[in-house]
Amino acid sequence: MIKKIAYGLALITSLFILVLCILFISRPELIRVLRYQSPDAETYKIYPQSKVMPADTPFHFVKAKTMRNDLDTILVFDREKKMMPFKQYLEEGKVNLFMVIRNDTIIYEKFKAGYSDTTLTTVFSVAKSMVSIMLGQAMEEGKVKSLDDRLLLYIPELKSNPVFGQITLRNLVEMKSGLEFSGLEGGLISAFLSDEAKYYYTENIKNELLRLKAEHPPGKFWKYKSVDVLLLSWALENATGKNVTAYFQDKVWTKIGAAYPASWGLDHIGGLANTASRFQATGIDLAKIGRLYLQKGNYKGRQVVSNEWVTKSVRAGADSSIAAKGWQRTRQNYLWWVPQEGVNGDFAAEGMRGQRLYIDPLTNTIIVQFALKGAGDYPYRKISRYLSGLPFVYPK
Repeated sequence: MIKKIAYGLALITSLFILVLCILFISRPELIRVLRYQSPDAETYKIYPQSKVMPADTPFHFVKAKTMRNDLDTILVFDREKKMMPFKQYLEEGKVNLFMVIRNDTIIYEKFKAGYSDTTLTTVFSVAKSMVSIMLGQAMEEGKVKSLDDRLLLYIPELKSNPVFGQITLRNLVEMKSGLEFSGLEGGLISAFLSDEAKYYYTENIKNELLRLKAEHPPGKFWKYKSVDVLLLSWALENATGKNVTAYFQDKVWTKIGAAYPASWGLDHIGGLANTASRFQATGIDLAKIGRLYLQKGNYKGRQVVSNEWVTKSVRAGADSSIAAKGWQRTRQNYLWWVPQEGVNGDFAAEGMRGQRLYIDPLTNTIIVQFALKGAGDYPYRKISRYLSGLPFVYPK
C-alpha cells in the first residue's frame, strides 16, 4: 500500500512538472512573470531601452520662493470615500513625487528620499496618452488619413488573421477593437496567466499580436486593454516610417522644451516599444506634456499638436457606453481619462501604482504624481481648486 501511494505521488509530481514544462515552453514570458510578478518602478530596466533625447533649449518652470505647505493638512477621500489628511495620503500611497504647478510656477513639491523632479521614472499606462498625442500629429501631417481607416491599410502583416479585417484606427484609440484580452482581475492564477502580464513580459510583442482572437465585433463594446494601443503604435510606425522613439523625440519631446532624456522600453533590441506601459520620464518633463495640453497643443507660438485634436481628446461628455470610475465618473477618451462629474474640464493620463499627470484648465494647474502604491480616490481636483482659492465639495 505504501509503495502504491508513493508511486502515485511520484506520478502526480511527474505529471505536474511535465505540465509546467509545457506551459513555460509555450509561454516563455511566464518565467519572467514568476520572477518579477507585478512590475514596480525598476522592472523596466530588464528590457532594452530606446532613449528619447531632450530639446536643445529646454523650458524651465519658475519655482515659488515659498511653497504651499498648507496643502499637507487638507482632507481628501481615501479609497473608501472617508476623509484623510493629504499628508497621510502621501504616506499610505508610498508617493515618491508630488508636484503642483500653477501658471507655470511650481507651488508645491514633495519627494521621497532619493527622488527629485529629475529622477527618471516608469509611468506605466501614462504611456498610452503619449500614443494619443503621436496619433494626432500623424493625422495632422497626413501620414494617417482618417481614424476610420482600416488597420490593415497600415499593418498589412496582419492580413493572415481574419479578426483584423474590420478593425479601424478609431476602434483602437477608443479601445473598442473587440479583441480578446484578459486583465489582472480574477485572482492570483488568473493574473499570472493573464494577457496583461503576457504583453508586459513578452520579448516579441508583434508575434503575440498576430495570434489575437476576437471576442466581440469591433466598435460595439469598450474594454480597457493594452493590445489596442500596441496595434496602434505598430500602425504609426508603418505610417510614419519612424520607430516610436524617433517619432516621439522629433514630434513631441524636443518640441515641448524637455530638459532630460526619456525612454521607451522595447520588447527586444530593435523590436517594438511597449507603448502600453513602458515609458520613462522625469516628473519635471512630464509636466511639460501637461503644459502642452493646457496650451491647446501650442508651445511658444508653434502648434505641436492641433488644437482640434487636443479638444477632441479631452472633452467632457465622453462616450456614455464607456464604463465610468470613481466619484468623479471618469471615462476614457482617446487614451486620456476625463471626469464627467461636477464642474469638469479637467483630465488626466493615468498609470498603475498611482502614476498621474493631471491637468485642470479651470485653474491652469498641472499635477504630477509618481508612486509605488497609490492611495485615495482622485484628490487632484480638490487640490487644484483649493490652491486656486476656489470652493470644492465632494459629492455625497
